[in-house]
Amino acid sequence: MSYSFEYIDIILLAMIAGFIFLRLRGILGKRTGFDGKLSTDFNQDFSNEEVKKKLENQIFDDNAQKDFLKGAKIAYETIITNFASGELKNIKSLLDKKIYDQFNDAIKERKEKGYISETTFIGINSALIKEHQNKNNILEVTVDFVSEIISCSKDKDKKIISGNPEIVKKVYDTWKFSKNIKSTNPNWLLIDTQN
Repeated sequence: MSYSFEYIDIILLAMIAGFIFLRLRGILGKRTGFDGKLSTDFNQDFSNEEVKKKLENQIFDDNAQKDFLKGAKIAYETIITNFASGELKNIKSLLDKKIYDQFNDAIKERKEKGYISETTFIGINSALIKEHQNKNNILEVTVDFVSEIISCSKDKDKKIISGNPEIVKKVYDTWKFSKNIKSTNPNWLLIDTQN
């Protein structure tokens, strides 16, 4: 009888994971309105830098930035919680290879030492675009996140080695995302993290 409840739990978790995946794909995967046709009727007096800035602002305008931030917040929470639980396969499509390898190495090291990471994500206080730039059709966006998290690490004997399971900690992160604006793939990738 109890087995049927376990199957229901698995089905519910799969549905939740599917919902999160679809929300991320729907929000982070939205096009910015740029379809590869740029206007060439600009004033020739502009310097190359001014032209680049003007084109970049057309590609990543206010609406595109708002849509991006909605998706970035969801991605931030999803990446943090999946990393804490050691489950990278659900977020592999959101990570640049370098970041994926770094996260994977950290999880392997944690497992080898027998450490357990316990994380409760409370919420995001703010997410602000710090800067954005277009480098050879690769749009890079740097975001400053302020969030609240409860986290601690325990050894194999369940003894706390860092953090506190009862204290909400304010976390300041700066993450950089990138996207090829010429690619048909609408996904953004996390390419750098700082805290």
